[in-house]
Amino acid sequence: MMEIRGTGIGQGVAVGPVVRMAERLPEPVDRPSHLDPQREGERARASLSVVAAELANRGATAGGAAKDVLEAQAMMAEDPSLIDEVTKLLDTGKTAERAVFEAFAAYRDLLAGMGGYMGERAADLDDISQRVIAHLLKLPAPGVPNPGHPFVLVARDLAPADTAMLDLDQVLGLVTVDGGPTSHTAILAREKSIVAVVGAADAAALADGDTVVVDAAGGLVISSPTPEQVADANARIAERAALQSAPVTPGALADGTPVPLLVNLGSADGAAEALKLGAEGVGLFRTEFLFLGHDTAPSVRDQQEHYTRLLRAFAGKKVVVRVLDAGADKPLSFLNAADEENPALGLRGIRALRHSEVILREQLTALAAADAATDAEVWVMAPMVATVDEARYFSALAKELGVRVAGVMVETPSAALIADRVLAACDFASIGTNDLTQYTMAADRLLGTVAILQDPWHPAVLRLIGEVGAAGAELGKPVGICGEAAADPLLAVVLVGLGATSLSMSPSALADVRASLARYSPDDAKALARAALAAEGAAEAKQAAEAAASEITASRATAS
Repeated sequence: MMEIRGTGIGQGVAVGPVVRMAERLPEPVDRPSHLDPQREGERARASLSVVAAELANRGATAGGAAKDVLEAQAMMAEDPSLIDEVTKLLDTGKTAERAVFEAFAAYRDLLAGMGGYMGERAADLDDISQRVIAHLLKLPAPGVPNPGHPFVLVARDLAPADTAMLDLDQVLGLVTVDGGPTSHTAILAREKSIVAVVGAADAAALADGDTVVVDAAGGLVISSPTPEQVADANARIAERAALQSAPVTPGALADGTPVPLLVNLGSADGAAEALKLGAEGVGLFRTEFLFLGHDTAPSVRDQQEHYTRLLRAFAGKKVVVRVLDAGADKPLSFLNAADEENPALGLRGIRALRHSEVILREQLTALAAADAATDAEVWVMAPMVATVDEARYFSALAKELGVRVAGVMVETPSAALIADRVLAACDFASIGTNDLTQYTMAADRLLGTVAILQDPWHPAVLRLIGEVGAAGAELGKPVGICGEAAADPLLAVVLVGLGATSLSMSPSALADVRASLARYSPDDAKALARAALAAEGAAEAKQAAEAAASEITASRATAS
């Protein structure tokens, strides 16, 4: 038996035989072409076009977040700057295969060097390059194997095009050697409820046919498990199946105290599935998909149409919209094209929007118009607020332009530490635990070398969340959680104990969190929070909360 550690996505469990993803195509040989550059250029452009169309078609079939991801990849395949670079290389006598390889590799290295959001997209370029080269060589495109039986897929990493189209009747679970919790593999696995462990470096040693238990909740892969471990895993699978099929009810603690369970969405495409799973509204609607990949900001009318589509899907429910969260890590030529050595600490979020206020004004105008045209309860919030002045500025501007409820995201320690004053300047706060953890721990959330510090269970992060919760309670203002921490069933209870009044997460996490909340009273939640806060580190905090939860369960059993 061997235990392999990684980052679990969701709470699922899977058992099955390993099937490894085929290795990448070899690097094309750098040899002179026997064709002239014009003919090689025709070959290259044709293959790039075919791959772009295939990615777009896969996206249209998959829908949801996969559609946005694959459409972005299709745009990459036909990016004019990349095609220009391919042409330059062809003019030196290279083959189309080699020119595509070198052009994409250079662009990949550029993105990887930028880090942040763009660094995460570097791996996508490798997949596009492989697909184009395979088409040029008339070879099968990289893809998921089909052994003819259910299996656990093990891969170096999985391209978005493959993750989006996985046959969930055959793929029991997914294990990747590379990747992290914010990679496209993780994002799409979370959306499709795939049992997955990513960033499991030692999984490279697994072989075809090995039996494994994939425990996403524990971030663990067990190779050659004992019969007892297999039996335990199968029992947990059955338990989760029963949980997923249970009647959908509003989120609430054991005494009936409501804790609305909302969802994080990046477009309106996922609305129907989210509602089917019991979403009580939207806690984070990311608007970046409307802006990324464009040379100019979308018009007020275009924005209004997109917002109205989402709001109509959630008629009568709360929809919290985050205005454009972009900066040097998500470069937009019309917002902020300047290079910054440390984008995470640069001109991003509300800072960038304040610097280009016309973009913010147009977005708020479009949101107010969409709100007026629908029956949803629209709340709008500003990202990356660090000062009271920023909160006051955004709230005043939003109200001026017709937004009825204006709030802020708490993602910086400064905003958390003066939450009473920040909340006094707006209507609500929503805590983005991903960025709050990053800034509290001084650890880039997209950097694998410091991934161990990227844990919202850390008492320092929990203490800051508690500051915001206490301020919200004192002022009578809502405090939501919209980071992935809310998707952890036990941590969700702790967050409520710290003062969170609503939780927003991936739709696939709703059932687990709903069931977890129903086990605890408000006093129980506060007890779990106290236990976690008293610990020294993230692992200890989680263990302390688990121990406190076990005591509560045992006490009830004794009492009954």
